[in-house]
Amino acid sequence: MPKSAILLLLLTIPGFAAAIESVRFEQGQAWDMQKKRLLYTESHWTRFENNLLSVRTVLYRCADGTPFARKVVSYTPSRLAPAFDFKDARLDYREGLRWKNGRANVWFDGSDGYRERQLQNAPNLVADAGFDSFIRSRWPQLLSGYRQQLQFAVPSRLDSYGFHLQRIGPAVYREQAAQTFRLGLDGWLGLVAPDIEVTYSSNGNRLLRFKGLSNIRGDDGRSPLRALIEFPLADREVPAADKNRAQSVLLKSCQLS
Repeated sequence: MPKSAILLLLLTIPGFAAAIESVRFEQGQAWDMQKKRLLYTESHWTRFENNLLSVRTVLYRCADGTPFARKVVSYTPSRLAPAFDFKDARLDYREGLRWKNGRANVWFDGSDGYRERQLQNAPNLVADAGFDSFIRSRWPQLLSGYRQQLQFAVPSRLDSYGFHLQRIGPAVYREQAAQTFRLGLDGWLGLVAPDIEVTYSSNGNRLLRFKGLSNIRGDDGRSPLRALIEFPLADREVPAADKNRAQSVLLKSCQLS
């Protein structure tokens, strides 16, 4: 029997299709804006089921290797606004987004207690790592120079804000051709809020560099850190057990500065 026929036969067995999965790994390094001091690292495990991204697990470590924060992202309810749960043990703080009855709810749990709010429906709602999916879905338009509008969910503010994304131009990253884009706030807030720059591989498949406000706050818990985050040119496949360990490792407090 041909291999293709065997595969088709196996796919008819209940539960077999769900078993066709892979886990890929990459680690980013977050530096200060002058790239003189390593602030933290972020390790990403991405699980694919039948070649579709399903879950992203991110483990954040201080420069000394201490794991202090974790984020688990589920793309099942939405590719652009996935459900996610972020926890920072340094600040005893959690935030995220969950879907209820087809509506996105943002929430946080910190020194001010637990609060949650339902967001208004928006066709271009983007949250957390869904920004990467947004870039990929708008790649042809972005390369053509068209400004793209999006509503970005900010759980700590229990709201979403209008942003625009536009291509800056070609770039070179580690001797490889790339493209750089700028993300800025709409309206008067854009006059006072710093822009974010992201650099992608020339085919749009990989985030290579992030420059601007990160999702990690400083040790005082007040403001997000400004960081230059660099990623490798390629990820690699790893055993699923690596991801499982990352999801259960004990988080501890440590100092970023």
